[in-house]
Amino acid sequence: MNLQNVESQFEEHLSAWREDEKTALELQKLVGELRFDRSIEIIIFRRDIHDSRPSEVLNDHLFATNYVNKPISVQMSLAITQAISRLDIAPARIDIGSLATKWLNDDNRQTIDDFVANELKDFIGAEAKAAKVITPKDVVIYGFGRIGRLAVRILTELMGRGEQLRLRAIVIRPRKAGEDHEEELTKRASLLRKDSIHGKLRGIVEIVPEDNQLIINSCRVQMIFAEQPEDIDYTEYGIHNALLIDSSGVWTDRTGLSRHLRPGIDKVLFTAPGKDIRNIVYGVNHEDLKLNVEADRIFCAASCTTNAIAPVLKVLNDKLGIVQGHMETVHAYTSSQNLLDNYHKKERRGRGAATNMVITSSGASSALNEVLPELAGKITGSSIRVPIPDGSLAIMTLQLNRATTLEEVNETLRNAALYGDLFEQIMYSSSKEFVSSDVIGALACSVYDAPATKISKDGKQITVYIWYDNEYGYTRQVIRLAKYAAEVRRYMYY
Repeated sequence: MNLQNVESQFEEHLSAWREDEKTALELQKLVGELRFDRSIEIIIFRRDIHDSRPSEVLNDHLFATNYVNKPISVQMSLAITQAISRLDIAPARIDIGSLATKWLNDDNRQTIDDFVANELKDFIGAEAKAAKVITPKDVVIYGFGRIGRLAVRILTELMGRGEQLRLRAIVIRPRKAGEDHEEELTKRASLLRKDSIHGKLRGIVEIVPEDNQLIINSCRVQMIFAEQPEDIDYTEYGIHNALLIDSSGVWTDRTGLSRHLRPGIDKVLFTAPGKDIRNIVYGVNHEDLKLNVEADRIFCAASCTTNAIAPVLKVLNDKLGIVQGHMETVHAYTSSQNLLDNYHKKERRGRGAATNMVITSSGASSALNEVLPELAGKITGSSIRVPIPDGSLAIMTLQLNRATTLEEVNETLRNAALYGDLFEQIMYSSSKEFVSSDVIGALACSVYDAPATKISKDGKQITVYIWYDNEYGYTRQVIRLAKYAAEVRRYMYY
């Protein structure tokens, strides 16, 4: 080993890294200006550049290389973002990873400015802005458990200029009726601030006890203590025409959930499978939701498992055709189980969640009948709860209409994760080291594990493995559906 060469390599890498970090900082500054001054959100293959460390931004670019098999430098990302900043673009969400991929595959006869202007031509100018006028929507969170708190985190992270969803209130049932709520506010704020699975909230949480309010980053949120929905008139808090997200699980059907349609509430979104209301998986059947129809004022985001498997099933069925199949979900335990052995009204769930694998039912296959009617009756399903707090796996064995190859299956899902209508829903993993904890915090609701896929000799039966964060990944889907229902989706370039 030549010691001089080793020292030279070290210094060269250190110098290059410093320059890359400086470029990342410059990129983040411009991304922040676009976000807060012009409501233009810049991401790279789903990953938000805003509010990240420079080293995280550089890692995001390394991740992008795994997606497209070509290096995307932070310098290229900065050049593309600078080109975006020079255009008169309407509020939008733009993936510079997709732009960079197209630029790398282009013959590069255009300048970057001309290339970006051509790709984003539908977003540019007064006419584009007039065609996409967005009225901000008030949001109320009813229930402050696992999903409710994650929804609050995501809503405040995505607040920006406040031109889409505005978190206005959180409704909780008081622990002690008629008493001062400061102690409960303190405990609720602590649960929001620190999470054993998802880590610390990136920002601030302050308590305003005299007004029963929490200040969560840019949002001043009213905490409403109520025993029943009928106890609340939301207009008394300045809330009008709001979307209420019910994550309490107390009511599961139209009759129960309709109790939320109080003064100030326009629509109700339930964060679990619902009865006699539409089950919607955003990206798959969200257009079934009729935005201006009275019957669809109450709807649900289906289950975390349905959101995980439906996008992948749609892609595979469209490309290869599915005759029939079975889905087994290996699911993290939930608060519906007992921590220690005790009485439970449902079979097996009374046994200690942290010490047992527990066979239980799964409603995901039946929900598919509505979400993907072309697969109605073709997919069976069951579930095993296992002793981990978050991160689940759906294993699907599918019989196909025609023979395929492992390469075709992987390429089909890789393309779906890179391009098209399910870009936000499907993430492609080529890692042979992926485990359940790696899916925690995933922005997509389905993470396809390419190296794990199995195929029969005749090519007509495949087994695919889909990881999903049954808490955070699902809640991101809830918020996507909320934006759609509230009609505040901006222009998107993916």
